[in-house]
Amino acid sequence: HASQIGPPQIPPMQVHAPMAIDAMKAGKHVLSEVAAAMTVDECWGLVRTAEETGKIYMLSENCCYFQPVMQITNMVAKGLFGDLTYAECGYVHCCSSLMFEGDGALTWRGEMLRDYLGNLYPTHAIGPVAQWMGINRGDRMVSLVASSTGQANLIRYVRQRFPKDHPAQKIKFRSTDSVTTLIQTAKGKLIDLRYDISSPRPVVSTTYYSLQGTKASYESRTDSIWIEGRSKEDKWEPVSKYAGEFEHPMWSQFRDQAAGTGHGGGDFFVVNEFLKTVRAGSKPPIDACDAAAWSVVIPLSGKSIAEGGAPQEIPDFTGGKWETRKGTA
Repeated sequence: HASQIGPPQIPPMQVHAPMAIDAMKAGKHVLSEVAAAMTVDECWGLVRTAEETGKIYMLSENCCYFQPVMQITNMVAKGLFGDLTYAECGYVHCCSSLMFEGDGALTWRGEMLRDYLGNLYPTHAIGPVAQWMGINRGDRMVSLVASSTGQANLIRYVRQRFPKDHPAQKIKFRSTDSVTTLIQTAKGKLIDLRYDISSPRPVVSTTYYSLQGTKASYESRTDSIWIEGRSKEDKWEPVSKYAGEFEHPMWSQFRDQAAGTGHGGGDFFVVNEFLKTVRAGSKPPIDACDAAAWSVVIPLSGKSIAEGGAPQEIPDFTGGKWETRKGTA
């Protein structure tokens, strides 16, 4: 009916895994939005279904294809950072206004905050770091601990937006304002991962990244890099100084096509890489094992918080192949 025709509805994150699993079982290749899954069982379901069906599954993590991120990926690959030791990353973006519909009903984001505890949106932050550190391709994440704040900002927003007798005032949210998760890798590297979508703050960038190696250090929040033997001993330099020399080949090739597409060109690259993978019948650059490892932070961080910061073991979704798997995550 004409009155029912409208803009396409985006499936909520909570059903990404069931939809992807059903699609692969129905003989379809899958390009999934983020995050890939909400539970440990769903993560395993994605991995096993991709293996059993032979269908291509790729996670559409556009942050991995940002120009500065891919420049750092190229610099890491060329050895400028030496051995990587530590990374800090986060998704910090006030989304309070996106939690409710105009009438006060919860959106899928609001339902997520109502129903789940933990870092509920990890892949934008952890994805690029996982690529840099060779997660599932020479190293893997083995355990995490998480801790969280209270709900001061979340509660304050609801109280300010809705009258005292509004049903929204009675909603009990599990989610907290801010969550920090520390992730240990098999090779002794440490990742500090932050999540906060409730605290009011200006948006400069929704994500941030820091990377420390034995020969170089990178800070996205100040757009700065220091490289042993190239930078002055105690002086940061703009990352853009090295863009010409170390721009990723994919950006050199597709800059014109990516220009003007969503998320700084990232949306072009995820679609282009997926189509290239399907046409060639090759392995996707961000496969089900990667999607599961990045997304399992959601349930395991929540479990760690619920258990007072207790360490949680991260499953090996590669089935012991993490040291020998090839290619860029």
